[in-house]
Amino acid sequence: MTADAPRVDTAIAQLTAPGAPFELVDVVVGGHTLKAYRHAPATVPALLDAARVHGAKPFIAWQGQHWSVERFFTAADALAGRMQAELGLRPGDRVAIAMRNRPEWAIAFVAAALVGAVPAPLNSFGLGAELHAALADVEPVLLFVDRERRERLDAAPAAAALRCRMVDVDTEAWPALVAPAGPRANAPALAADDPALLLFTSGSAARPKAVLSSQRAVCQAVFNIDFIGALSGLTSPKAVAALMARGLAPATLTVVPLFHVSGLHAQLLTNLRNGRRLVFLPRWDPRQALQTIRDECITQFNAAPAMVMQLLETPGFDPAGDARTLGGVGFGGAGLPQRLIEQVLGMFPDSMSGIGFGLTETNGVGSAVSGTLFAGRPNSSGVRSPIVELRIAGGDGQALPVGEVGEIWLRGVTVMQGYWRNAAASAQALVDGWLRTGDVGRVDEAGFLYVVDRLKDVINRSGEKIAAAEVESCLMQHPEVAEAAVIAQPDPVTGEAVVAIVVPRPGTAPDAQALRAHVAARLAAYKVPLRVHLRAEPMPRNAVGKLLRTELRSAYAS
Repeated sequence: MTADAPRVDTAIAQLTAPGAPFELVDVVVGGHTLKAYRHAPATVPALLDAARVHGAKPFIAWQGQHWSVERFFTAADALAGRMQAELGLRPGDRVAIAMRNRPEWAIAFVAAALVGAVPAPLNSFGLGAELHAALADVEPVLLFVDRERRERLDAAPAAAALRCRMVDVDTEAWPALVAPAGPRANAPALAADDPALLLFTSGSAARPKAVLSSQRAVCQAVFNIDFIGALSGLTSPKAVAALMARGLAPATLTVVPLFHVSGLHAQLLTNLRNGRRLVFLPRWDPRQALQTIRDECITQFNAAPAMVMQLLETPGFDPAGDARTLGGVGFGGAGLPQRLIEQVLGMFPDSMSGIGFGLTETNGVGSAVSGTLFAGRPNSSGVRSPIVELRIAGGDGQALPVGEVGEIWLRGVTVMQGYWRNAAASAQALVDGWLRTGDVGRVDEAGFLYVVDRLKDVINRSGEKIAAAEVESCLMQHPEVAEAAVIAQPDPVTGEAVVAIVVPRPGTAPDAQALRAHVAARLAAYKVPLRVHLRAEPMPRNAVGKLLRTELRSAYAS
């Protein structure tokens, strides 16, 4: 048992005890008795209504527009009333949203949720055929789009098959829908198990699936983010004191798409609930992000590790200069490259930087850590949330001992009800209430989770299992490497061979053999790439920064 373990356990017990802000109770979901936060709202409309107390506080900044919480709700309430009275929207109806991050996206989402409809955000990066495929899956009654998405939809061959009403927020139809003094929406009668959200998986490999979550799942997940903040604050008094001494109002730079759980739950809904400011960028650009951090006094930046690394390596980035308002950075996903860990801990000592692990299928809940606990175990993905059970499972599905590596299974109140209209995929992913994440990891003796890799990204070379992430992290330590990816290639002798793809830093020309020697000096011989490909363009990534390994396999593993 390490020195900080009792402190973590004590803090969690203190926060979740009877009468505490995050008191736990038992609830029965799908025949399973699970832990839930007693004080979390029961429904999404209740969660949203609680944010009205913030009134005149600034909420959204976007391209020169500034929205207070009050102004935002004025528009959302007007839209909700008209959707219900004039468009006939009923609880349970699906409302699709396809646009970039902007105030209208958030207004459409909140208005739909307030009347008990089920928002179904679509991947705004999708082309016309992809958007039509998603719409065919969810069959919405109403679709909100911006001009760019409407043009893509109209140009696609399936345009004539669109069977829902479409509202383009860049036309005169939108101002009329959000104008005040319209019909007042009637509050829906909702139960905790009623549907609340359809959110598509990130689709890094195959066609994305729509994840259906209940009212309870979404509310518990958003409330869990407050728990993470409370745990981090309780265990990081020095970092909290430093933040308080700066006297800055919390402000988050949002570059993660709102159609992703890390943008919707962890940024939009959490900031609205707590009366904090969001600043949207129209698209990811590290130079523009740095300028926005300076101009808008941004205090927090959470994004994919690749985005954070690009920001930190942008010329002019200085935690004591233009980025001095940043109180830390946050990541989502698996373990971080060692180079990025060293950058963050060096640039942001005693900060509230941290990492979390979760999936769309769990509404982002799994494990998390920040502040002092992150600094002590930066290679981990944090400690398990009190409202989920975590199992490291062997091939037979049984729990493995502490420290052993297996597939990560999660069960809890935030786990999805299933994949929308896809019983086969749901049955494959859910086993007796447990979600098979497809991620490989281990838990140490102090309860910290370490995500080793995706199950499908583990390379089997002559019976030896190799985590692609470990080799990638090693390559990233080379001073001439900007990005690295490792994949398996079929091999007649070893079964699979390790193949690396490397994007050099600008102005450098690393040698493939020198990169192999770099890995050989740091890792076991069987982990050294058989070959290294140098790539001139950036790695292919999806909308939330996840590496598209399928494209790399097609290009380099044949």
